[in-house]
Amino acid sequence: MGFVVKEFDVNNVKLIDFLIKELGFSMREAKRAIDRGRVSVNDKRITQKGARVSGKLKCIIFEPNGYGLKPIFETTHFGVFNKPSGVAVHPKKLANTKSLLDDVRNLWGSEANLVHRLDKETSGLIIASKNKFAESYLKVAFQNKDVKKKYLALVKGHLDKEYTIKKPIAVNKDENIKVKVIISNDGKEATTIVKPIRQIGENTLVECTPLTGRQHQIRVHLFSIGYPIVGDPLYGVDNDFANRYLNKLVDEKERIEKTGAKRLMLHAYYLEFEFMNNRYILSEKSSFLKEIL
Repeated sequence: MGFVVKEFDVNNVKLIDFLIKELGFSMREAKRAIDRGRVSVNDKRITQKGARVSGKLKCIIFEPNGYGLKPIFETTHFGVFNKPSGVAVHPKKLANTKSLLDDVRNLWGSEANLVHRLDKETSGLIIASKNKFAESYLKVAFQNKDVKKKYLALVKGHLDKEYTIKKPIAVNKDENIKVKVIISNDGKEATTIVKPIRQIGENTLVECTPLTGRQHQIRVHLFSIGYPIVGDPLYGVDNDFANRYLNKLVDEKERIEKTGAKRLMLHAYYLEFEFMNNRYILSEKSSFLKEIL
């Protein structure tokens, strides 16, 4: 379900006590809800945690109701999911949409969380922590680039040699073009290693290893060398099509005709990382290969 608004009529209640007793928040969750502006009384945002309030109290809360996805691997502290294409990692604020986070918290409670991201259309392996200790530990590992990630992508054209793409990526500030990132000398350093695996018809299956973690990095890097990913509705198409896609004006038939597939053909297949002195190597290719072979 994602984020929903709950309404209550209250009379001279201590706000933080109400959130804990009536909504079942922990002290930490209650403070965070107030800090993030998710609590209002009579449509006025409340910022003082110790405030006593009366009137119509509204609180934005997260109610998990997911897809029924289960981890393909788990330990006491974390689990790894094979996320399908089309499943968002997090819900949009106040949107009545499902996400992977719904399933994570259905399984392991409100302290569970995703420790990194995948685009909605990218399928593949993603780690979820079961507790705050694991969340902090694993997020630091990602920040320190101690997690090795590899992707499979089906690209247009015949790529026949290995590339190391070093091109800076910047947020696109052109309001007329809604593509999120561009190659720009004003951007942040970004490096992707691309290796061809095999030709499939007019396309090539490649392995991509991002050495940095910029938004849409693999997509924009492959497009920049002339090999856009099959099914990509943003990079490798004209701006009019990209804008219409983002405005939900493109149906499946037109997308297939324009991009070659109904989904982005990018899959996060490999994760390698250390957790509490144990090394984990996880790989999952089969679900993606079935789609393209």
